[in-house]
Amino acid sequence: MSENKAFAPCRALGFVSNHVPLQVRYIKSRQENLIVTCVGKSFHTYGISHFSLLSVSGLHPSNIECMAADSYHVYTGAGPNIYAWRRGTELKHTYKGHEHNVKHLLPFGVHLISVDEENNLKIWDIKDESLYSELTFRKADFLITSVFHPLTYINKILLGSDQGHLQLWNIREMKLIYAFKGWQSAVTCIAQSTAVDVVAIGLRNGDIVIHDLKMDESIMKLTQEWGTVTSISFRWDDRPIMTSGSETGHIVMWDLEKRRVASQVIRAHEGPVTGMVCLPSEPLMLTSSPDNRLKLWIFDMPDGGARLLRIREGHSAPPSYIRFHDPIGHNILSAAGDSTLRIFNTRTEQFNKSLGKASHNRKASKKRKGIVEDSHIMPPIVQFTSETAREKDWDNIASIHLGLPLVTTWSYSKLKMGDFKLLPERLHKKNLRGSPDSVATCLCMTRCGNFVIIGYSTGHVDRFNIQSGIWKENYGSEYAHDSPVRGVAVDQLNQVTVTGSTKGELTFWRFKCNGSKPLQNLHLEESINFFRMNHENSLLAIAMEDFTINIVDIDVKRLIRRLEGHTGQVTDLTFSPDSRWLISSSMDSSVKIWDIPSSTLIDQFATHSPCTSLDMSPTGETLATSHVDYLGIFLWSNRTLFSKVTLRAIDPRQEAKLVSLPECSQAASQEEEDVQTEEDDEYKSPEQICEELITLSGLATSRWLNLLDLEQIKQRNKLKLPKKPVKAPFFLPTIPSLTFQFDLSNKEENHVQSKIICPKNFKNYTAFGNLLQATIETNDFREVLEKIMSFGPSAIDFEIKSLDGASGGSVDIMLQFLKFIDWMFCTKKNYEIASSYYAVFLKSHTELIANDDRLREYFHIVEKRQSEYWEKMEEYMMYTLSAIEFLKTM
Repeated sequence: MSENKAFAPCRALGFVSNHVPLQVRYIKSRQENLIVTCVGKSFHTYGISHFSLLSVSGLHPSNIECMAADSYHVYTGAGPNIYAWRRGTELKHTYKGHEHNVKHLLPFGVHLISVDEENNLKIWDIKDESLYSELTFRKADFLITSVFHPLTYINKILLGSDQGHLQLWNIREMKLIYAFKGWQSAVTCIAQSTAVDVVAIGLRNGDIVIHDLKMDESIMKLTQEWGTVTSISFRWDDRPIMTSGSETGHIVMWDLEKRRVASQVIRAHEGPVTGMVCLPSEPLMLTSSPDNRLKLWIFDMPDGGARLLRIREGHSAPPSYIRFHDPIGHNILSAAGDSTLRIFNTRTEQFNKSLGKASHNRKASKKRKGIVEDSHIMPPIVQFTSETAREKDWDNIASIHLGLPLVTTWSYSKLKMGDFKLLPERLHKKNLRGSPDSVATCLCMTRCGNFVIIGYSTGHVDRFNIQSGIWKENYGSEYAHDSPVRGVAVDQLNQVTVTGSTKGELTFWRFKCNGSKPLQNLHLEESINFFRMNHENSLLAIAMEDFTINIVDIDVKRLIRRLEGHTGQVTDLTFSPDSRWLISSSMDSSVKIWDIPSSTLIDQFATHSPCTSLDMSPTGETLATSHVDYLGIFLWSNRTLFSKVTLRAIDPRQEAKLVSLPECSQAASQEEEDVQTEEDDEYKSPEQICEELITLSGLATSRWLNLLDLEQIKQRNKLKLPKKPVKAPFFLPTIPSLTFQFDLSNKEENHVQSKIICPKNFKNYTAFGNLLQATIETNDFREVLEKIMSFGPSAIDFEIKSLDGASGGSVDIMLQFLKFIDWMFCTKKNYEIASSYYAVFLKSHTELIANDDRLREYFHIVEKRQSEYWEKMEEYMMYTLSAIEFLKTM
């Protein structure tokens, strides 16, 4: 359970695969192959049609070390236990019995075969979870490295060893059938060929042996020049092609008829090709690697080679710098040690993009696809800046690289590296790929998206136009500082530029300097490490070398806050959207949340691995962090936006509670919903609040606001039908005269008397009236309130008008309704709907209330109660409005 109050672990982004080989399952009902990849403590299931993420499994207690699959289950080995999953998310079986970590799994009909680190082989009954049988091998004689089932071999498995030997066992009789001598090199993988009895055996020395198990004869022996064979697969679409993967990331396609290499894919992965599967009856091949990539290849090249069809990838090195890019916080820009710049979407992985690798010469890098090492690749990006103002017009991202003086530009909309490399004229004659006397150390982009300001280790600060890549000017007569520049920032209106150096000098310049002197200098006590500017106001957060944080207001050019508490180098800073919080991370593995107005620490947490970069979304919903030795980005939900959280000042010297990093799941852990904070005892229920305050119902205004105007609304909405002419009787006598007139003198008025006799004391209560009558003795109006709140405006109007005697009610019922209104006022709840019901009652029955003594007497009581509570509510409302107006003027 997390002890962090402000942020709750949400999920992780950017994890695709690791060293555990991928698994492929064909689902007949979907008519689609599903791909299963391991990402640590959980596994992902992808659909092969669009490479979309279908499901994420539950979390295991430890990292998954091996994985297997059949038509019904996905089997995972995590620690000494084995788990069987249905549909990728439902845990169906757990197999416990190993005392050591499981490293190999093989589904075998109704049984499951597992091997642990101590060379113990166990056979499980899948359905009953019971142990069927077990074997133990001596490590010195036969250390199992692979477990394989040859096709058509009933009850038999083939075991490969680190000593290079193979053994064929009958697991039903637990009997060794045959021992193969081997090839004096460790067996790394075994794959079934398209021919019965024939398998391909990959060895550590790079040899691949095509062996006939029945005759114990080697058909052919191939040598892979790239080193150890990590994976083997055969094409099952009537092509005599075998594919093999290597530790260097290359893939080789072998023509078995000609016994030679058919084609190669150089640098298919940046790590070992640990997973490789050719799909049955299709010219497709899937590969996975610890470089965090999953690739789908299609064999459609003229030479029979493979072409990349689809890819799902993340960083192959831990991210070092992350920032939210768009104003709604759905996309994160991330730079990592693999020299790539990527976009990760927080909503769906379908929108993840790659801007490519940084290169000194992009065209030359594209042409050198067959070269193992590309000499044009630039060092990793250590810092970047971006703006959204003009991203459709020109490059809107600028980045600095480790140990280089030049700054590269990138286009977010075009998803590629830009054509400009920003470098001042004084450095053009020097070696651009490394200048020990001048290195770009910091940069920032103006909010308009037109200019980039760059600071250098020589003390220079230069301004460039990013649209044209032209150098504009430098700050100061020659140098801005006489020591390396560690931070640059610009205000929102491009009026003031702020620079800071390692000597603790904070200098304010006019944005258009033109060689003029600085506006003001502010000397800080310690050396500056880096800047973080708040885009919403004029606050500038400065990380110092003594692990403290200074906050400067660049409008008044003064130091306004100093925060102390970290015991390691501060790695990153970020402001909350409302500018009340400053969140900092440090190499002491802690993340601290500071309240800026009070200058106090209000929350903190620690992680197993130090945070290298963090940023808060523009909406304030999410905090994104990257950590040492982790390839992904971790998202944390802001609890204060969705629940009641009490944050108090805490001692900065207090040790932070250790929390687990968010895992690869599509939703937050259910355990987080039950987390209780230390201040839960201060929670006040509505009943407790009503002792001090008056509360409203929270119903929609349409349920009560228009009750008094309901008749007018009905009249306005009533359809206007054309009037029909009055039909006269066919035969009517007339009066003899010059004008035509009817004789109506003999017409008799017919008085039709009703045959229904209705007594004067007859009472025909509605269902609501019956509820009111039942409360005459108890005065318990809870059911009455629940009933009337379920009505719509028309039904409420009808029920209140039906309370008088002419409509089937009575004075007793009307008096009881007044008591009900008085009871609602006394509970101090639902004030607005009680007032609305009371107003409708007065409008409908004013004459009856005035003529009846009991109603008139109780009317005065209710009127006094309503006025009393309205005065209290008016007092609180006026106080709140005054406070808001005062805060607006600050």
